Formats: sequence, C-alpha cells, structure tokens
Amino acid sequence: MNWSFVTPIMLLCISNVFMTFAWYGQFKYPATSLWLLVPISWGIAFFEYCFAVPANHIGHTVYSAAQLKTMQEVITLTVFAVFSVLYLDEPLKWNQILSFGFIVLAAYFAFEKF
Repeated sequence: MNWSFVTPIMLLCISNVFMTFAWYGQFKYPATSLWLLVPISWGIAFFEYCFAVPANHIGHTVYSAAQLKTMQEVITLTVFAVFSVLYLDEPLKWNQILSFGFIVLAAYFAFEKF
C-alpha cells in the first residue's frame, strides 16, 4: 500500500472531527457567551490545523490542489452528517442527503481523468 495516498485522507478525517466540534459543538450550549465560545473554538481548531496542514503537505505530493480540496469537502460533509445525527440529534432530511450525494458526484469528476 502506498501510504502517501492514504495518509492525507486519514489526517483530513481527523482534522475534520476537530473542526466540526470547533464550529458546531457550541450548538449544544446556546446560553454560553460568545466571549467564551470563540477562544474555546480557536483552541479546538488549533488541533484541526495540526492535522490539516500535514495532510495537505503530504497530499500535494500525490494529489492536485483541486483534488485535495474536493476530498476535503466530501470528508467534511461525511463527518458533519455523522456529527449532526449522533451529537446534535438532528436527523438529515432526504433533500440534504441528496445534496451531499451531488457533491460526492462532483468529487468523482474531480478525480476522473478525461
């Protein structure tokens, strides 16, 4: 197995878990003041960067920038969908799932060599 293809995907998955919590985890705490939420989110986002930067640095040796960005968006939506259902208790509706599917279809075209 060529780890240079797999490592960026694994690192992007981990980074997205941190970023999803940094951006959306605060929805569980609606009464918390913004002055507290912002630095906490920045602290969580720091760990996202610790995984995203190496993912893109390593990934750019085997993927184009457009492919990395497309991969990032698909991973982001996948992590967010799981997060939304399991952490926020907000089930996805059929139209949201369909829209995510279209983005995955777009990713296919980003990776297809014509």
